Amino acid sequence: METYHKYLPVSPEDKQWGIYTLNAGYGKISNSSQYPSDDHPSSYYFNFKTGRVLSEYQLIYITHGQGIFESREAGNQTITAGSIILLFPSQWHRYKPDENTGWNEYWVGFNGEVVANMMQHHFFSPQAPVIHIGLNEEILTLFYAIAEKTKTEHAGYQQLISGKILHLLGLIYAIGKQHSLEYLRDNTTPIVDRARVIFRENTETKITAEQVAEELGVSYSFFRKVFKKHTGISPGQYLIQLKMEKAKLLLTMSNRLVKEVSYDLGFESCFYFSKLFKEKTGLSPANYREEYLKHLKH
Repeated sequence: METYHKYLPVSPEDKQWGIYTLNAGYGKISNSSQYPSDDHPSSYYFNFKTGRVLSEYQLIYITHGQGIFESREAGNQTITAGSIILLFPSQWHRYKPDENTGWNEYWVGFNGEVVANMMQHHFFSPQAPVIHIGLNEEILTLFYAIAEKTKTEHAGYQQLISGKILHLLGLIYAIGKQHSLEYLRDNTTPIVDRARVIFRENTETKITAEQVAEELGVSYSFFRKVFKKHTGISPGQYLIQLKMEKAKLLLTMSNRLVKEVSYDLGFESCFYFSKLFKEKTGLSPANYREEYLKHLKH
């Protein structure tokens, strides 16, 4: 495995894109070798004793060997093959490979408003900077492709790479979330999958989330907890969203009155249906239909 790293210039246009790349590279760190090597710029070089603080985000993927990572927010962490380390700006940290094994690493440094917004909404956390995703060919390919694009710096390469970084972050988040559910997977995944089917088959009935829990043979509190863990929303909100999507279809693909659509979807009150529809879409059912027909004419 060859060693490569490159530190990149960033233009005002690159920053306006919302995410931009500052550096990328990969390399094999042999056992007992100096880490990091002294050919890195002074702003990136560090020794393990003092650690380091960066002004950017970095993703580091370890594909072979093992080592340690430490930060004030996360404490000591064991790094193994298949670990992703996410470094945060302004956060002290240090890491190194085990002297007996060394490690293979791929990394990319980046910043931008898009990433800051992602972190602000807690998709990733300084308290959990190490994500054990295992050896994943798609992720490895993305790291390698990013580094390869920096070798030529063709016009627009920053924007092209930024898409790959977002893809990387999305994959890492998804895999991490899937792994976090493994302790529930054997018992609860079939429950949630079955519930989704029941909800979709009953958007035009008066079924409730409590009734679905009863049909599945579990308590509602347990059902609500595991459903939200898997989907990110409560079962009640999931059902409402399905009903609203069905309502949009009925309003635009038929001549049914609003009160008929309300009744078809299992709402006892047309007033409540209209109020809920406006909360979710920003328009009343009648105005939603008018806007749809208006766009058809254009």
